[in-house]
Amino acid sequence: MSNSSKIVLITGATAGIGRMTALHLAKLGHHVIATGRKPAELAKLAAEATGHVDTLLLDVTSLASITAAVEGVDKLTGGKGLDVLVNNAGFGTLGPTSEISDAEMRRQYETNVFGLMNVTRAFLPKMMERRAGRIINVSSVGGRITLPYFGAYNSTKYAVEALSDSLRYELRPFGIDVAMIEPGLIRTNFEATAVANLGAMATTPYAKAVGKYEEMSKMADKFAANPIVIAKAIARAVNARRPAARYVAPFSTNFVILFARMFPTRMWDWAMRRVGYLTAKGLGLDGAAPAPVATPGALAVPPPTKPTGSARVSAN
Repeated sequence: MSNSSKIVLITGATAGIGRMTALHLAKLGHHVIATGRKPAELAKLAAEATGHVDTLLLDVTSLASITAAVEGVDKLTGGKGLDVLVNNAGFGTLGPTSEISDAEMRRQYETNVFGLMNVTRAFLPKMMERRAGRIINVSSVGGRITLPYFGAYNSTKYAVEALSDSLRYELRPFGIDVAMIEPGLIRTNFEATAVANLGAMATTPYAKAVGKYEEMSKMADKFAANPIVIAKAIARAVNARRPAARYVAPFSTNFVILFARMFPTRMWDWAMRRVGYLTAKGLGLDGAAPAPVATPGALAVPPPTKPTGSARVSAN
């Protein structure tokens, strides 16, 4: 693929990284097809853009919506299809991994993993027929480093990393490149979505530690970069004759990855426990008596005569 104008579809283009990327690529002369679930936000984007921007409604968790988007792209491109697909739609929910509900975890996978793959499958046939195309998946540094309270989200990004690597091998014979973007700390509305369920953690054993998240957030925000940094990384992946497998941005994020790999797991664990207030003191457990340890003999103890219901066991 040359550096000439390309037809680029972006999922999740109504806010944050997706929106900034749509505006940036259009300014560079590409034909951008911005997609999302909010018609009003898509209209604002189209009005603000400098260059060729079309918009389509697309909910990546709906097969019917994906099918309609494919038909819309065919109409907009005269049946050619896409040169580049940017899978950007995604979100994360913050909370202790054991406390994230099954429904919430599934919701993250439906968008971040299954949505990404279903959109990719839908637009691949035209690329494979032409023996040309490019898929750019927005992953995260959280796809290589696991952080406290982001276990569910991190796991979806680990999945994106593995799927992208496999697609890169498998699609190369068809002339299709696959690249990943791995953002670090970026100033978007991602965090507002991530912390939406924190109130539900007030009744869990992690309430005291999670309550200090705002303090952690303010500290991290000082190091957050503008979304334009990621938009420029995506533009490099779009324009490159042969894109890299991974683009880490901002550049300083590479040092975090290097740190995590250089030091023993035990040292990294020590740092993460303190960052996440995951110590006995941070959880309000200091001075508490340890929970009794079950022994083989305990299995013979008969159950209580009165029903107790299902209660959480914790050291108080």
